[in-house]
Amino acid sequence: MSKPIVAIVGRPNVGKSTLFNALAGEKISIVKDTPGVTRDRIYADIDWLDYNFTLIDTGGIEPDSKDIILSQMREQAQIAIDTADVIIFMTDLKQGLVDADAKVADMLRKSHKPVVLVVNKVDNYKKQMVDVYEFYNLGIGDPVPISSIQKSGLGDMLDVVTGHFENIEKEDDEDDRPKVAVIGKPNVGKSSLINKLTGEDRVIVSDIAGTTRDAIDTNINYEGKDYLFIDTAGLRRKSKVKEEIERFSVIRSVAAVERADIVILLIDATEGVTEQDAKIAGIAHDNGKATIIAVNKWDAIEKNTKTVKEFTDKIRQILSFMTYAEITFISAKTGQRLGKMFSIIDMVLANHAMRIETGILNEIMSEAVVLQQPPSDKGRRLKLYYITQVAVKPPTFVIFVNDKQLMHFSYTRYIENKIREAFGFRGTPLKFIIRERKEK
Repeated sequence: MSKPIVAIVGRPNVGKSTLFNALAGEKISIVKDTPGVTRDRIYADIDWLDYNFTLIDTGGIEPDSKDIILSQMREQAQIAIDTADVIIFMTDLKQGLVDADAKVADMLRKSHKPVVLVVNKVDNYKKQMVDVYEFYNLGIGDPVPISSIQKSGLGDMLDVVTGHFENIEKEDDEDDRPKVAVIGKPNVGKSSLINKLTGEDRVIVSDIAGTTRDAIDTNINYEGKDYLFIDTAGLRRKSKVKEEIERFSVIRSVAAVERADIVILLIDATEGVTEQDAKIAGIAHDNGKATIIAVNKWDAIEKNTKTVKEFTDKIRQILSFMTYAEITFISAKTGQRLGKMFSIIDMVLANHAMRIETGILNEIMSEAVVLQQPPSDKGRRLKLYYITQVAVKPPTFVIFVNDKQLMHFSYTRYIENKIREAFGFRGTPLKFIIRERKEK
């Protein structure tokens, strides 16, 4: 089941980033008094009681003009409406209720998505609650008073937010089709790929970056098996600011990756691998998703006998954190190598859900320890007692050792490589949890 997504929407300077940082527990967003300093759309995993969800800090409003601020607020609200399961609509007690709040509230109300109205900067409940009542005029439910700087009222707010999760979970559990998210920069060919696989023009395809309006789900039946393809879309309209395009593509990717079982990261062969590709790939990696890197527009590249190897090496270098990803070279336009796409998807899905018997795992680990001595520090040597697999999607292993501090990252990677040598696990990350067990 995918984690619910919660987006924070609101005018500049109402305290969106401060709230985000308070909930995330660390200063991830840049906080300043100038409108629009949240330079990048940021997301974080949040735990509250028994709930786990992804929080998105929308940011992104830069100009001083009130007209442009309102239009960007609407854009921001629309992104939240399209991608989030629950929306936190943040207002400011000190600035009071303004026209832009009312107009965005209209959009949110019509979306039929759950909206939690939050009034920030309520530093003294007894004295200021009368002013909070003004926000009932927005007509989107009871305002929740908080102070994001003082971190007061956050528990009440989170109770209201998580109260909306039950309905989302029920819908999600009923669909057992493999969910395939197609992610990548705008105009890399995501819609073209899905159109070619379906054999019909389901999605608008154009050369303007971001012509796909919303995230679109497409059912594709291949050899009697249903797959749900999630097109992450680009933008609602072409933006003049490159950073805006990148921000929107990242938030779309977060939403799609959360829902997916497997991710196809599309890279433009004519542009090569970029920093933006790495940022989007990181979302899939951080979420432990199985990943296929599909290099699109391969038909447009002049090739020799070394081209595939050189391009593969470049991908491995820039995306060094996901060496497990399966790489394929395709053309969504001509259909080149698309016939193999479903067999790669099935193989990677099977690896993502693979279980290894405990006895076999311990044999592999014992052999690995004989071949390469575990590290030691100040005369104390690491001992590996036992390994077992505790979960799938991604395959997750627990290793019991005598001292966690001695289990260096490099030795964990060595054990991982030995397991991969035996079982492949192509296309899927592996997760390792190190537990300490006292020596008898």
